Amino acid sequence: MPQGSWFCNDCKAGKRPRIKDILWVKWGRYRWWPAEVCMAKDVPNNILRMKHEVGEFPVQFFGSKDFVWTYQARVFPYMEGDTHNIEKMGKALTEAAERFKALQAEKEMKQLQEDRKNDKKPPPYRHIKVNRPIGKVQIITADLSEIPRCNCKASDENPCGIDSECINRMLMYECHPQVCAAGERCQNQAFTKRQYTNVEIYRTLSCGWGLRGMADIKKGAFVSEYVGEVIDEEECRARIRHDRIIDAGPKGNQARFMNHSCQPNCETQKWTVNGDTRVGLFALRDIPKDEELKFNYNLECLGNGKTACKCGAPNCSGFLGVRPKPSAEKPKEGRRMKKKTKQVVTKEREDECFSCGDGGQIVSCKKLGCPKVYHADCLNLAKRPAGRWECPWHQCDICGKEAASFCEMCPSSYCKEHREGMLFISKLDGKLSCSEHDPCGPDPLEKCRFLCKWLNYFRNKMSNHISA
Repeated sequence: MPQGSWFCNDCKAGKRPRIKDILWVKWGRYRWWPAEVCMAKDVPNNILRMKHEVGEFPVQFFGSKDFVWTYQARVFPYMEGDTHNIEKMGKALTEAAERFKALQAEKEMKQLQEDRKNDKKPPPYRHIKVNRPIGKVQIITADLSEIPRCNCKASDENPCGIDSECINRMLMYECHPQVCAAGERCQNQAFTKRQYTNVEIYRTLSCGWGLRGMADIKKGAFVSEYVGEVIDEEECRARIRHDRIIDAGPKGNQARFMNHSCQPNCETQKWTVNGDTRVGLFALRDIPKDEELKFNYNLECLGNGKTACKCGAPNCSGFLGVRPKPSAEKPKEGRRMKKKTKQVVTKEREDECFSCGDGGQIVSCKKLGCPKVYHADCLNLAKRPAGRWECPWHQCDICGKEAASFCEMCPSSYCKEHREGMLFISKLDGKLSCSEHDPCGPDPLEKCRFLCKWLNYFRNKMSNHISA
């Protein structure tokens, strides 16, 4: 718990509740309850005549429709997806969610109309077709003798195509026109030939400018290369900790307008083109015409300055840099769902790197029951590990001994001796997290031993159920 006086980020910024804001309100001995800040003309006269202090304002509770006077220290903002205690306040919470969405849509429509009046063109940037190195960064060009050659032939039906068995395509290597035996018929040169999907930039309702396809896009199709200035660590060490980054802010192509989503329809893939690493955007599923194209930014969220996510996905985490919530499929209307008696089936291996969140060529942990996979680059490995390799999730980050507790959002893990002060119970979802992955701020492990025991008990029950 904080020592001495403590102020939340809203109070530090001078932000105060406004009319039509949806809030969680604590009144008397009652539990926290959703309410809306009211205009004076909508408040009954007997409530207006009640004695109240300067700074207090009227709110109306959802469900009961009661009015009370409250003040800023007794409220905090309602956020999309708030569902705690839903079994005890189902009607009120449903009303609050519907009203919140209606007010958000109203605000967004007004903002969109205002933006369209004042800004009919996207923000200025310099359009470039290939990556531009900045500072000490160098673009690598491989010798022809070093470029891998696939076994495809010019006589094949679709040589090096998306459904072929081209080894280069499987390993995310682009074929070189002077090396590939398929010659001009080779279909694995999308980066070099810039075979992009036809897209257009448009103004979205809530996320500024975005990108959408002008025709249907098939699953696995190459949408575009992510092009920009390639910056080294010295150029941007205040923002990242990696060797290189592609910054499409001042210079780039249309891909710079693609927005983030916690449930994206596109993904990034790192390909090797003529010896250098390039980043492409590929369709995760069939995408109909005019649907906005989005991918998961997989940002690293540092400090307490969380950026709200407005992707609108059902599994939205609420913040950029926070892992999305597990998605649950809803039953179709008019069809009764039978109660399943089959045992729960879980994936033996995950599909995305536990370190960076991207797919591609991955190595898997061989420890029994561990589903985690990684890119060799993310582990700083020069080659794929051999034998029964165990991932860094199982060793203490400080001493290398067997880990007793670990962050559920990243490979950070610690033994019993070093875990104190390093891991916290997230107040957002109750998961064990390191300080960089708790969107609600740290809650010391020492204060949450009961929650730790409960979580461990729950995990053991689930693992026993799955193994049975």
